Amino acid sequence: MATYGSDQLAALADPSRRAIFEALRDGPRAVGELAADLPISRPAVSQHLKVLKEVGLVTDRAVGTKRLYRLEPAGIAALRAYLDGMWSDALKAFAELAEATESPEASPEEEQS
Repeated sequence: MATYGSDQLAALADPSRRAIFEALRDGPRAVGELAADLPISRPAVSQHLKVLKEVGLVTDRAVGTKRLYRLEPAGIAALRAYLDGMWSDALKAFAELAEATESPEASPEEEQS
């Protein structure tokens, strides 16, 4: 079963979605603005935004006749927590492996006796 963080990672695995996600770092933007900077159509941008919204990485709000999309801080925090947990687990496993494979070397005092 996928976790919240892994769903977000899967969504960001697509280069177009990642480009959209990164473009939103500069602030809220409409679909047309995003599409103007990308080599994909407006409908494709809309579909990618839908996926990003479903996994909680972006949110939108109506402003007049447009919808402005922005990054969702809570979703980004959840992704970061997931990655931090993965990193902590990896460091712990590395430390345990390093301790388990440490070869006992004789100290200089022991060699002289």
